[in-house]
Amino acid sequence: MKNCIVVTGGAGFIGSNFVNEWVKHGLGKVINLDKLTYAGNLENLAEIQHNPDHVFVHADIGDREAVQKLLAAHQPRAVVNFAAESHVDRSIHGPGEFIETNVVGTFHLLEEVRAYWGALGATDKTQFRFLHVSTDEVYGSLSATDPAFKETNAYEPNSPYSASKAASDHLVRAYHHTYGLPTLTTNCSNNYGPYHFPEKLIPLVIHNALQGKPLPIYGNGSNVRDWLYVTDHCSAIRRVLEDGTVGETYNIGGWNEKTNLDVVHTLCDILDQEQPKAQGSYRDQITFVVDRPGHDQRYAIDATKIERELGWKPAETFETGIHKTVKWYLAHPQWVNNITSGEYKNWVSQNYKERGEELA
Repeated sequence: MKNCIVVTGGAGFIGSNFVNEWVKHGLGKVINLDKLTYAGNLENLAEIQHNPDHVFVHADIGDREAVQKLLAAHQPRAVVNFAAESHVDRSIHGPGEFIETNVVGTFHLLEEVRAYWGALGATDKTQFRFLHVSTDEVYGSLSATDPAFKETNAYEPNSPYSASKAASDHLVRAYHHTYGLPTLTTNCSNNYGPYHFPEKLIPLVIHNALQGKPLPIYGNGSNVRDWLYVTDHCSAIRRVLEDGTVGETYNIGGWNEKTNLDVVHTLCDILDQEQPKAQGSYRDQITFVVDRPGHDQRYAIDATKIERELGWKPAETFETGIHKTVKWYLAHPQWVNNITSGEYKNWVSQNYKERGEELA
């Protein structure tokens, strides 16, 4: 078994940040498997395109033959599974893809990893890890006074997306308890930062603000999320992979609960400073739109366990992270233009027309 890991979904938002950091830190070779759906973007990996420690493989986690060949050829010491359909609105419009990728795809991946792991020698079997990256949305929704989600919270998913992720988490747990596969699961709060596809709140608001378009906020903007800067998430995953207890789950959060309206106001205020309009404030573009069906009111992560057991806590506050994020988008207009010229426009049109809104 070599000093090599396989990362699935490594051309997406969180996955590409993880792969970029892994290679830049010189932590070993990464075999990056990605299907390159609309949110998978090779431009995210441009800085390591020619680095010999990064090998890109265009394949689906549900392609058993491709996964089997990859594992046999590269003999990784770990598989980190980011591959997933990950947007609630898309899951409402088309749940089938979420079941296919997040549930069936994870099953096929687990089967091939189990076969590979089962054939390893005794020492390599002990050292191998399968780390599954999941979400806090599997726990459902919190009221304003409920304590934050702990790893012991019951699963209560409320969207096709979160239900499909919950199913994948259960499969990973079952493969550990039934077959002994050395698994780890992480459940994170809302990520933000560079390379974030602009269907999600923060990059959508930045993009629309600069384009002079309305800034759409569901309902009255009171929904609360815990915000985690993406490189903090990556460092947490590295710690879990290094020293996490096999079979355990670790919640990863930023200790930054904010309402959606607070987030949008903060973005507008930063943009007013960094790239002011000729007249008025970006806040003038805020538009409230019909709420998402079954919209969870609040998510919050209790990240005490990972700090207590592995010594991890986020390095960024929301204030430092959100400033870095805005500056990154302002410095990379070509990346944004390339993203928004294709499939994303089709999705925005479909999603908001159904709400009677013309936002793009």
